[in-house]
Amino acid sequence: MSGLPLSEWIVAGGLLAVFLLMFGETLFPPMPSEIIMPLAGFQAAQGRMDLAAVILAGAAGAMLGNILWYGAARALGEARFAAFVSRHARWTTIDAHDVAAARGWFDRHGAKAVGFGRMIPTVRSLISVPAGLARMRFWPFAAYSGLGTLGWTAALAGAGWVLGARFEQVEAWLNPVSTGVIAVIIATYAWRLLTWKPRAG
Repeated sequence: MSGLPLSEWIVAGGLLAVFLLMFGETLFPPMPSEIIMPLAGFQAAQGRMDLAAVILAGAAGAMLGNILWYGAARALGEARFAAFVSRHARWTTIDAHDVAAARGWFDRHGAKAVGFGRMIPTVRSLISVPAGLARMRFWPFAAYSGLGTLGWTAALAGAGWVLGARFEQVEAWLNPVSTGVIAVIIATYAWRLLTWKPRAG
């Protein structure tokens, strides 16, 4: 499916593609859920998938990524996790500054940050880290994360569903736009690999 635009990945892979794309979005923030879930909702509006199943698949994929970040942070501890992130920042596109920003958000807002943070770019993927470092109990973490993630994926998929009612106007530009998004993501990541250097301080 590598040569297909994102919308056709979703058509070809169905709910599994939605699950995997949202899992990847959580682990690799440059892949935007703001594109994935509306496209999936749009395809559901065409009768190719069930909207409720799309929302659940997207939320489940994102939650798997959330739990992996949380578990890694909790297992490693703050010092070792910061060292890991700094060592692999070139490849993950996440560095200690990003982790510190998410930690600050968590420290200011407490457990509620885990839910609200799921609706904020970059923080959405990283808020699991300070929760793990703070050794937040798993079930409250899962509950807050699940509510925030489910609400976010439902809102985005619902937006795509509404667009689906205007199929004729959208179809002409949907695939070119989704292909362009993938191209921009790949180009941005390649540029980061070529130009990356540690931030001062």
